[in-house]
This record gives sequence, C-alpha cells and structure tokens, in this order.
Amino acid sequence: MGTNHTTKHNFAQQFEFSGKVKTWSVLAVLLGAGAVAYGFYSGHAERTFANLLLMAYYFTCVCAAGAFFVALQYVAQAGWSAGLVRIPQAFAKVLPIASLVLIGIVAAGLYSHNLYHHWHADGLTDPNSPHYDPIIAGKAVYLNVPFFLTRLVVFLGIYSFFALALTKLSNREDLEGGLNSYKKSIGYSAVFLVIFGFTTPIWAFDTIMSLEAHWFSTMFGWYNFAAMWVSGLCAITLTVIFLKRSGYLTWINDSHLHDLGKFIFAFSIFWTYVWFAQFLLIYYANIPEETVYFYKRWEPEFKPWFWLNIVMNFVSPLLILMTRDAKRKESVLIFVSIFLLCGHWLDYYMMVMPGTVGAERGFGIIEVGTAIGFAGLFVFLMLTSLSKKPLVPVNHPFLEESLNHHI
Repeated sequence: MGTNHTTKHNFAQQFEFSGKVKTWSVLAVLLGAGAVAYGFYSGHAERTFANLLLMAYYFTCVCAAGAFFVALQYVAQAGWSAGLVRIPQAFAKVLPIASLVLIGIVAAGLYSHNLYHHWHADGLTDPNSPHYDPIIAGKAVYLNVPFFLTRLVVFLGIYSFFALALTKLSNREDLEGGLNSYKKSIGYSAVFLVIFGFTTPIWAFDTIMSLEAHWFSTMFGWYNFAAMWVSGLCAITLTVIFLKRSGYLTWINDSHLHDLGKFIFAFSIFWTYVWFAQFLLIYYANIPEETVYFYKRWEPEFKPWFWLNIVMNFVSPLLILMTRDAKRKESVLIFVSIFLLCGHWLDYYMMVMPGTVGAERGFGIIEVGTAIGFAGLFVFLMLTSLSKKPLVPVNHPFLEESLNHHI
C-alpha cells in the first residue's frame, strides 16, 4: 500500500511562494501600514493603538495555536495529521516574530498611549494622591510594569522556544530517519503542553483582562484559549485547502478535511460554553464588581456587536457544520473558516475596545485596514516559512497511516 502511495504522490514537492498570493500579501501589509499611519495622523492615536493591540494579540494567538496543534498531535501520537503537519509547523515558526510584534505594541501602549490606564496611571497606588484607587493598589504587586512585561516576555519566549524546537526536530527526522527525533518531540511536546496550559490563561489575564483591571473572571483565560484554538484551526484549514487547490498536498483527502471540520465544530461549541457560562454566572449573581464588564458591552454603541458575536461564533458554525457532508466540502469549510476568523476578530474587538477607547470606538479604515495588514503579514511570513522545506515529513512514523486515512 505504501509503494502505491509513493508512486502516486510526489513527496519531494516543495511549496513555491510566488505570484498573486505573494503580491497580494505584500499589498495587504502596505495597506495596513497606511491605515495605521492614517489613524495616527487623523487624531485617533488611542483607537489606532487599541487596534494594533487587538491584531497583534490575534496574530500571536493564531501562531501559538499552530505550535499547540503540533504538540498535541505528538503527545496523542496521532496518525491522521502527519500528512498536513507542515502547515501548523509553519505557523509555529512565525511565533517568535509575532511575539516580538506583540511585546513591542504592548510596551508602546504602556508608555506612549496608555491603553492600560486602568492600572498604569499616576497616583493610582499612592494613598496621598487624589487619584488613589485602593483596588488597584491592592493589585500593585502583580500589576506593575516591570513584572507585567517580564511575564509577557518569559511566556512568549518559552512558547517560541518550544515552537522552534519542535520544527527543528521534525526537520532532523527528515534527514536522519528512525524514532529518535520523534521520541524527543513527544517529550518536548508534553512539557510544552503543561507550561502552555498553565500560562495561557495568565497571558490572557495580563494582555487583555487587565485592560479593565477592576474586573476579573477566572474563566476569562479559557475563554481566550477557546477563541485562539478555533481561530488557529480555521487558519490551518484554509491553508490546507489553498495548497490543495494550488496542486499541492494531493494526499490530503475528504477524511482529513472532515477531521478538521469536526475540530472546528466541536471547539466552536466549547467556546460558546465558556462564553455563556461566564456571562450567565455574572448575570445571575448581579454583583456590581462583576457586572461592570458586561454593563459596558450593553451600552448602545456595543450591544449589537455583543449579540452578533454569539451569532457568528456559535449559531452559524453549529447550523452549517452539523452534518457529516458539510465537514467534507471544501467550499463549506472555506466559508465557515473565513466567517469564524472574522467572528473571532469581533470577539477580540469586544474584549479590547470597551475598556480602552469606550464610546470613542469606531469601525472604518483603521479597523479594516489594520486587520488586513496583519492578515497579509501572517500570510507572507507563514507561506515564506512553508516554502523552506518539503511539504511531507517523509520519515514521520505515522505518515503511512495519514496517507491511508479514511473515515
């Protein structure tokens, strides 16, 4: 069976990043840079910084989801995904760059345009100041700039280290064969998943939840993880289908797409479970310290977006992907993936904007242009990385299982 697949497919094929996709990704980056410049020069500096934070966080989350996907497949010793593992590996290789972008924007947001003004402003922790805030003062040991930035650098640095280590081991496996690199990958992945599981909620608490430092929710970290994972799965699915339609990945069949569709379907429901559990508990308890978060999001300028969020990220994928056939159709998966990527942009928008720019929020050139720019940057870096190595991990021990994957 293996011989038949070897003659049928060109396992030495390497993606060539050129033509329209490369041109459009560069143009998207330039458009994004223009939108950011417009935002600053038109007097909307804080709104522009809020959008930069939103997209840098989103960008980093999608790349981190790629590293998580790779590690998860190794620890589970999954066979179905061996034939497409180069795609999430490409995401993982972009993670260090995405991390640097996020760290730079967060640092600039702290010092230049104070996005974190709820806890980083003069006098908040000084009992003699008229701006003294006892709640923020009580959190000052944790919420202070040196410790805040240190945590961000350490977390993203660790994620990037493991992301690069796993891709390096996979490349070594191609050259050396055997099980040595594979076994090391399982060990690295197990350590990474433990660290990632404990620190991802803290990363979300710091980067996003601290934008409104009076409020807190222990579910917020898992809510962010669910959004990150669904977004990453959608980006992986779109990349797989793009490569198939470009003549690559001929060994990927409807069963592989079905598995990706099941992941998207299942974790969209998981995202909804966490979203609704957080909302319902706070709504039912009706404690002022908790309801302040949702009160802001029920203001007239945000309430339509609040309900659209749940429609886009739960109702739509639930209804569209419910059947088996839908999960196996490229056109359906393309539509749902793009729709959910836009939906989770809205999800992050609702996390970021009420606590930063509030009623000054907008939806126009700055928002659309910044999103397009970061999307172009991600596509350019990811496809450049993907073009560096053959698309098949030829010595992966479960490659044969992936080639014969049928469900």
